[in-house]
Amino acid sequence: MTFQDLTEKIKNLAAAKGGLGSSIKFATDAGNIFIGGDGAVSNEDAAADCTIKVSQSDLEGLMSGDLNPMTAFMFGKLKIDGDMGVAMKLKELF
Repeated sequence: MTFQDLTEKIKNLAAAKGGLGSSIKFATDAGNIFIGGDGAVSNEDAAADCTIKVSQSDLEGLMSGDLNPMTAFMFGKLKIDGDMGVAMKLKELF
């Protein structure tokens, strides 16, 4: 999956669910995916309530369910900066 495909997939999920009320940024090795509080998705490098640092392949695994979020966190495959409560809202989106 390309980075643009991944961005489009997140954009479609966010559009279907609406906003989470808080902004989230995925900082990947391929670029940034920013989800605004209203559900708008872009590739800008904006300040977010929660930033999740993860590789593109691990983000794909998280979204498909092949990678458990807690396991990824425990093994350092993802790092969370900011509001941990916002990160917990991601299960509503995915």
